[in-house]
Amino acid sequence: MNHRDHRAFALVLASLAGLTAPGATAQGLRLPATPQGQGLTLPAPAAALAPATSGTSGTMAASAPQAGRGSSATGWADFIVAVVNSEPVTNNEVRSRLVRTEAQIARQGASMPSREWLAHEVLERLILERVQLQQARESGIRVDDFALAQAEQGVARQNGMTLEQFYARLERDGIGKERFRAELRDQLLEQRLREREVDARVQVSEQDIDQYLREEPPARADAKPMEINLGHVLVLVPENATPAQVAERRARAQQAAERLRSGADFATVAREFSDAPEGQRAGGMLGLRPVDRYPELFVSSTRGLPVGSLVGPVRSPAGFHLLKVEQRVIAGQPATVLQSHARHILLRTGPRMSETAAAERLADYRRRVLAGQADFAALAREHSQDDGSAKKGGDLGWANPGQYVPEFEQALQALQPGDISAPLVTRFGVHLIELLERRQASLTAREQRDLARQVVREKKLDQAYISWTQDLRARAYVEYRDPPR
Repeated sequence: MNHRDHRAFALVLASLAGLTAPGATAQGLRLPATPQGQGLTLPAPAAALAPATSGTSGTMAASAPQAGRGSSATGWADFIVAVVNSEPVTNNEVRSRLVRTEAQIARQGASMPSREWLAHEVLERLILERVQLQQARESGIRVDDFALAQAEQGVARQNGMTLEQFYARLERDGIGKERFRAELRDQLLEQRLREREVDARVQVSEQDIDQYLREEPPARADAKPMEINLGHVLVLVPENATPAQVAERRARAQQAAERLRSGADFATVAREFSDAPEGQRAGGMLGLRPVDRYPELFVSSTRGLPVGSLVGPVRSPAGFHLLKVEQRVIAGQPATVLQSHARHILLRTGPRMSETAAAERLADYRRRVLAGQADFAALAREHSQDDGSAKKGGDLGWANPGQYVPEFEQALQALQPGDISAPLVTRFGVHLIELLERRQASLTAREQRDLARQVVREKKLDQAYISWTQDLRARAYVEYRDPPR
């Protein structure tokens, strides 16, 4: 397979891993002879339907997440292909996942591996998932309905749809709502297990940072992975649009481009013109991310352009795009960043308070603050269970990108100054977030070192996750029966 096939195929298989936490690169299946730990995975919280990577935006390039236990496929002979700690994996489960994997590979345009090899990899992936789910349940990890609903909304947003549109699309693909929700709940269980067993135990010392900085000198900057933050305005073009409709959509995109080139605020134009979800929620900002997590069209259109450059309208199957280069980073260490100043109220969950109960209480706090009946800082001082910020009225101070856990970071990026988020579940509990202000700031030497710490931590998480899954798999009893067919 060529490089393009390798990347597309890896993305297809990794998307079946569902919600993956940072450091979970071993979670996806790999091509033959691919070095361990280099399989691509989707971010957390990730879409079960992967965004397209071949020049489209807002379109779906992958199918739903893993096939759940007990799934059926009419016309396939069902039998047990493996037993995992006394729990069976059936032929139907493997075949269901296999068919969806092959469809995804075809959509990505990659060369198709042999069915025998692919069936084996799918079976091994199902075994690893089963072992993790068993471990999660034995550890008492639970996912309640509020967390599940939050994840559903996140998946739909990542695919540029409302929840109703998302489920309608799944239904057309033959995937029922209840099946999807059951699979999504399993993925959340796996994610929480990883967070507890791996993420919380990884530590980065000052010596680790010193070693990283010695091994990654500035002279090698050209070889480092690039990250970019793009502003994005999408003017959708309907499927099977007439030439007149295409012309009208092009004219609207051109009008937005002229406004931007005349000096209009990007966020204002995005909110007025963009049909993409980030247009309303984040002022059109897609967020700082590695270039391989952007559609190829976006990367090629902005390659080599300086920060502040505007490109477009650029045509894709989804419509017309306007792209602004907001930030360009090498190896995660920019000279300046957009910092956020926020405060929050945290309610910790457990036997005495479920996530649903905490969310209901925080929703009431939010209603009271927005109605002018309560002060956010006063509520934080009285009720927040974050010992570090409660006495300061929930004030978290100025934060650089990537400083918070992914779910918190994503919710914060979607806010405008003065906005208060809906209740949000993370590994720490349930939060209510208020964004106070944002600013562009130059990084101090200490802050640049902190960014290097994040890079080192991600590498250590990858290694720790691989070791943990290998150990978990080695301790499991797995009996292979008849091969899948």
